[in-house]
Amino acid sequence: MQRLTIATGNPIKVSEIEAMLGPLPLEVQRQPSDLEVDETGETYLENASLKASAAALRTNEWALADDSGLEVDALHGAPGLFSARYASGNDTKIQRLLEELNSSPYRSACFRSTMVISDPSGTCVASAEGVCWGELLLKPAYAGGGFESLLWVREARCTYGELNASQLTRLGSRGKAARALAPDLRRLLNLN
Repeated sequence: MQRLTIATGNPIKVSEIEAMLGPLPLEVQRQPSDLEVDETGETYLENASLKASAAALRTNEWALADDSGLEVDALHGAPGLFSARYASGNDTKIQRLLEELNSSPYRSACFRSTMVISDPSGTCVASAEGVCWGELLLKPAYAGGGFESLLWVREARCTYGELNASQLTRLGSRGKAARALAPDLRRLLNLN
């Protein structure tokens, strides 16, 4: 069975991506715990490529990485690439976002994810993007959540953070990117 390193230290994210790639015969593993990559790219694609390449070079195996962000139309796409660094702590990020939106009636937003595959030499050979559109609520739907607790996904009738595994694969930005990338993974890794 072909091995694939998911370029993240987050075990929940690894499980989520593994479930999204479920039908593919892959042995999925998390990147080495001491591997840290600075996200210095100017796009999701550049950041995902940096992470996939570093994980592939370190493990000498195929690697997959993603980079994602929340893009708010009324804020011209912010926080976007800087979603994780928008402020310290989920509550502060949400507070800042809601203050910047103020009372704007325009609440459309999306989560955008870009996934990249790197071969064992560190060369990024394929990429895909997924987008999940929604509307921002006036306040979080539940306590302790991040931006996921604010984005209402109309198709699912719940927030992004309340999507179940099946909905994440079908409607979520990472799930859409994984599905779009699956044919390339199958071809590049010679999966049956």
